[in-house]
Amino acid sequence: MTTLRLAIVGAGPAGIYAADIILKAERQFDVQIDLFEQLPAPYGLVRYGVAPDHPRIKGIINALRDVLDRGDIRIFGNVRYGVDISLDDLKKHYNAVIFSTGAIADADLDIPGIELEGSYGAADFVSWFDGHPDVPRTWPLDAHSIGVVGVGNVALDVSRMLAKHADDLLPTEIPENVYDVLKASPVTDVHIFGRRGPAQVKFSPLELRELGELRDVDMIVYDEDFDYDEASKTAIKTNKQVFVIDKVLNQWRQRETGSASRRLHLHFYAKPVRVEGADGRVTGFTYERTRPDGAGGVEGTGEMRTIPMQAIYRAVGYFGSPLDGIPFDEKRGVIPNHEGQVLDDDDQLVPGVYATGWIKRGPIGLIGHTKSDAMETVGHVLTDQASWWTPSEPSLESVNELLDSRGVKYTDLDGWHRLDEHEMALGEPQGRARVKVVPRDDMIQVSRGE
Repeated sequence: MTTLRLAIVGAGPAGIYAADIILKAERQFDVQIDLFEQLPAPYGLVRYGVAPDHPRIKGIINALRDVLDRGDIRIFGNVRYGVDISLDDLKKHYNAVIFSTGAIADADLDIPGIELEGSYGAADFVSWFDGHPDVPRTWPLDAHSIGVVGVGNVALDVSRMLAKHADDLLPTEIPENVYDVLKASPVTDVHIFGRRGPAQVKFSPLELRELGELRDVDMIVYDEDFDYDEASKTAIKTNKQVFVIDKVLNQWRQRETGSASRRLHLHFYAKPVRVEGADGRVTGFTYERTRPDGAGGVEGTGEMRTIPMQAIYRAVGYFGSPLDGIPFDEKRGVIPNHEGQVLDDDDQLVPGVYATGWIKRGPIGLIGHTKSDAMETVGHVLTDQASWWTPSEPSLESVNELLDSRGVKYTDLDGWHRLDEHEMALGEPQGRARVKVVPRDDMIQVSRGE
């Protein structure tokens, strides 16, 4: 019987879902799948892109773990595509490859002053507080007033972590160094800015509710932002999610404020204009007040407002990174594709090469949407047998031999189990689910039992 040797680059939800779907699909051939992950541990953004106080979302890891623990998928961690293994290597050992490398860089915010010291990308901050091994372990939290540009779930995560008291994060898996820096933060005010109105935000009701549950933090909303146009009123009446968001925000309008030590402000109809600075550092944020245009969008009013602050975080989206030897759309930050089939510069299919997840469609949708996205890509992998590669060294052992010959200290599923158990053991004395091991070398050492 024919065997499909499939490589999947990226062991986050997108890659694991794709592997699971193809193994469960009806087919006339066997499948052998190897997952390659640049980090020593799997799960991608679920481990390194979700705030530590979101245990419900992190529960997705349990479902992903069940897939890996079946034992019918091999995983090679700490293997960097384009460095430790190349496209030519994959062609030598596999019939096809699916790239599921996600989008981990911050999208740009093209306004004057965004380059000043004190201006940061939300993705970098998330990687820091989630203990990503490839980012510095320090973070300059020295601002009293901080701005966050964006009204998606990442913006709310960042704002919540900035405003929340560090002691309230102790039950989570927050790394010790992150707790220490957050504990010393002098922040008193966090400002969230969105260019449109409350009925057009991108965050979910659950995220918004959690924001309002912060201890010793006043939620500040402004009455001028709730003079809705007809499009907004219609959205509230016809969309349950918008209805709940409006309800929560209006409940906050009724709250008494002034007694908390920290404040979280939501500014709607605020179009970013520039980051103010002096001596190379952020000193404020200027925005143009907008208003509804009657068609569900906004238009400028010409009124400029400036709020003093010492730091600004842009949370305007993630952006994919190019991969060696693979076509890349520089404007959208994705691999050009048709339903997951990768396209070259002439819009012709590239045989044997596929994409799924955010590197395929851009950083939109929740983690659950990744599953249906993977089904589309997998459907083409299964029916494209005529254009699969013909590997010259298809044996399972040949991949291990290749990585060993290059001195790659790769980790496997047993290694992840060792690291997982080690982190949980570190957390147990403190009554915590786990304490993450952060340095890459330490992760590798524990995983490999060295």
